[in-house]
Amino acid sequence: MPRSVSKHVGNIRCMKRNDHAYPADELMPLTCRGRVRGLEPSRGDIDDALGKFSLTLIDTLDTLALLNKTVEFEEAVRRVVADVRLDNDIVVSVFETNIRVLGGLLGGHSMAVMLKESGRMVWYQDELLHMAKDLGLRLLPAFNTSSGLPYPRVNLRYGVRGPETRTGTETDTCTACAGTIILEFAALSRFTGDPTFEAHARRALDFLWEKRQRHSNLVGTTINIHSGEWVRRDSGVGAGIDSYYEYLMKAYILLGDDRFLQRFNTHYASIMKYISQPPLLLDVHIHKPLLPARTWMDSLLAFFPGLQVLKGDIQPAIETHEMLYQVTKKHNFLPEAFTTDFRVHWAQHPLRPEFAESTYFLYKATRDPYYLEVGRTILENLNRFARVPCGFAAMKDVRTGSHEDRMDSFFLAEMFKYLFLLFAEEEDLHFNVEDYVFTTEAHLLPLSLSTASNSQAGEELDDSNFEWTCPNTRLLFPDPAFPRNLREPIRSAVDKSCPHPTTHREPGMGRPPLRAQDFMANNPEHLELLRRMGVSLIHLKDGRVQLVQHATQAVSAVAAEDGMRFMQEMMELSSQQQKEQLPPRAVQIVSHPFFGRVVLTAGPAQFGMDLSKSSSGVRGFVTVAEPYKGCSELSNGEIVAGRIALLQRGQCMFAEKARHIQKAGAIGGIVIDDNEGSSSDTAPLFQMAGDGRNTDDVTLPLLFLFHKEGNILLEALKENREVEVLLSDKARDRGERLSKTVTMGHVIRKCSKIIHSNLITIGIDITICFLSRSLISRVILPSFNRICAPYSALPQNNRVTKREGRVWRKSKHKWSQKMYLNT
Repeated sequence: MPRSVSKHVGNIRCMKRNDHAYPADELMPLTCRGRVRGLEPSRGDIDDALGKFSLTLIDTLDTLALLNKTVEFEEAVRRVVADVRLDNDIVVSVFETNIRVLGGLLGGHSMAVMLKESGRMVWYQDELLHMAKDLGLRLLPAFNTSSGLPYPRVNLRYGVRGPETRTGTETDTCTACAGTIILEFAALSRFTGDPTFEAHARRALDFLWEKRQRHSNLVGTTINIHSGEWVRRDSGVGAGIDSYYEYLMKAYILLGDDRFLQRFNTHYASIMKYISQPPLLLDVHIHKPLLPARTWMDSLLAFFPGLQVLKGDIQPAIETHEMLYQVTKKHNFLPEAFTTDFRVHWAQHPLRPEFAESTYFLYKATRDPYYLEVGRTILENLNRFARVPCGFAAMKDVRTGSHEDRMDSFFLAEMFKYLFLLFAEEEDLHFNVEDYVFTTEAHLLPLSLSTASNSQAGEELDDSNFEWTCPNTRLLFPDPAFPRNLREPIRSAVDKSCPHPTTHREPGMGRPPLRAQDFMANNPEHLELLRRMGVSLIHLKDGRVQLVQHATQAVSAVAAEDGMRFMQEMMELSSQQQKEQLPPRAVQIVSHPFFGRVVLTAGPAQFGMDLSKSSSGVRGFVTVAEPYKGCSELSNGEIVAGRIALLQRGQCMFAEKARHIQKAGAIGGIVIDDNEGSSSDTAPLFQMAGDGRNTDDVTLPLLFLFHKEGNILLEALKENREVEVLLSDKARDRGERLSKTVTMGHVIRKCSKIIHSNLITIGIDITICFLSRSLISRVILPSFNRICAPYSALPQNNRVTKREGRVWRKSKHKWSQKMYLNT
């Protein structure tokens, strides 16, 4: 088994380097090419790990040495020394660069020195160590803060100060980001004899310790690097905090400083008191530690059973690990986050190694062959579900088995290292790994770096809750069945909460399951199918429909599986529909008394007539459809025919509404939001998606108005017997359609000129007050001054305040409404 693992890693490594990705930072295993930052679409913070320094190559150096691939290791070292440059004008994560690149260089240096001492690589002259010091100096500017906590990002060439750095403005960092420096920086100091690096790392750790919540002895997730105030006060052992605790323990192991052990023990007691609810590990609030902060767990906490093994606390490690294993068995991989009833919360799995790490440490502590079976499961799932022709691809969704074009460097640096060690026999290892400490990235740092002189005198060490060595399991578990008895109730609990799907479709569920693209929210049969699958449909106040699945509410395990598949299809369908972002459209009221001056911002549809390809748009009189929702055949079809139908959002898909009004003979449609108070002024552009089916049959234009804009149109329809609108990609020039109403246009323009001349002086948007039908009718009569007088009375100077302008606009006239002029 270990030799086969070694072969897999070596083959992937060579394939990555020579065929597809070198010298890129990462391999993209689906497209078989390298990921180069700036050439691929940005993935946000994830890309902060990429620095154009052959990340995966450096991160994998000591993995090759551990696998006894000395030829490949030597070749890789030569490539790093010859090709990698660190003087790059690029902003990188201090945390990721430290643990992956600095740690990789130091681990590679440790292995190269070991090989040189054994008579191989005699040419090596500490080149990797020189590169490590160069990188350490490039990271140091990030620590130039009043607190000593590092900025989260640094420019490798320019540091953190000055506009050319494109960083240095951040105020917050995560606890793990600031507290996971000490191993690499201390090792660098002790390898080079320069104490600067270790001093900075110690200062950061000291500050975090001082800022712990003194009542609970817990730390938050995010902290202000200048003030030391906790920004996020939730506390756990997963993302954002995880490796801070790990490095306190391992700093004691590597450096021999009792203070780190004392701090770890203090934190650990609080973790077991507040966060640990075996087998769960739930975040709490640091000031109210008895109050849970969330009801789900993230996959990064899977490292914690391994840390508990180092602590000597084996029983809770076994319990938490078993829970993680059962969740893994349900989904083939550990989801990025899962709920307290062991359901998927975030479905991604980027091939994280933390569960394999804990499996290795538990096997080392117990020698229980059960953990070899766990490792075999991990390895088989990787080969069955993640392996692709060019490597191993991250899982985009563990429920569907879909892949992501991503293979992070930690996969080779950690995952295969721990799997190899799990199965390795003594003859498979050419050096004693017990002489090294594993960093959080599984890089190997020699324990010989420890110096007794660094142990601090002071308060007496409290070791009442610490086992100085991993316990003898024969004494800890005199009954061989004891570990099995610990695991069994946890296995049963997970099975009960998240049952295995059966292989046969049960009676009554023989029909094919409902597919997302076929779902109709107003179809009673579909709603009944959803109920049987444990899916609830909720109509939200803002008009959206929310689908929620609870597998335990399904009529059977098969129905629950169908429900999960339906939910995934619906999410993918929604994602596909939102990919194409269309520009806004316009609804322009062109009839008397508006004459094109009222232009309402409208959302487009991803189906139907494309108004951007029409030079004239679609013009017609509006009519309210009956039923107003438009989810069934119209009862007033003869009135809607040849007109533009007004519809209300909700109860069915937009495409279904469009089909019903099109069948009635409408030439267009306007859907009005049923969420009271919504407005294009405050809400982002909304575009209507199709229903997952072919919508080529919809040929009329369909536009969306928020509630505020829709009410303007509805009020106009109440005030005027007929309202004509133009649906177009943008508002048209008023002159194009005012030729038949020259007299009215002249009067309106004259009135608007007075208003414009007054309002433009007070610095507010060009506006016009549209008067009620009864008042506007007087414009035709010789009463122009009577209507425009309130506006002509505005002071002709710049002293009118914005507040006064708003008062003027809020006149008693019904049609006082802020609108952009069409000039």
